[in-house]
Amino acid sequence: MSVAQRKYFGEVALLADKTVSVVTTNGKTFIGTLIGINQDTMSLVIADARDESGKTIHRLFLNGSVVAQISSAEKPFDLKALATRLEKVFPTMVKLYDDKGFIWVMDKVKLTEKGVVEGSGPAADRVQKVYDLFMSEVKA
Repeated sequence: MSVAQRKYFGEVALLADKTVSVVTTNGKTFIGTLIGINQDTMSLVIADARDESGKTIHRLFLNGSVVAQISSAEKPFDLKALATRLEKVFPTMVKLYDDKGFIWVMDKVKLTEKGVVEGSGPAADRVQKVYDLFMSEVKA
């Protein structure tokens, strides 16, 4: 797989659990939460999808062959900026896995856009505090 392909699929993967608008090849538009993607076929699963008439579909499965466009109004989480901030507090102990959507700190604390998801103790508490401060500044 080429670098461009990896970046493409990485960008698509970042849309998981985000609100997206999907336009089909027959012109229908659905807005909902992207909860599943088959990267081989670009088939999608959209949760609580709303169509143009306002009708809500609990789970919408779209074959990739009918997907003409996927867009997101949400700005993606800036994991790189968070890693840079953590690097100031934990020099040389931060590893960014942007394509996978997480940061490892001290090889024992895993952090995503939702906060600390693995690890405990004082190090994890400190990482969470840096995350909380970062989030309060981003939202301000």
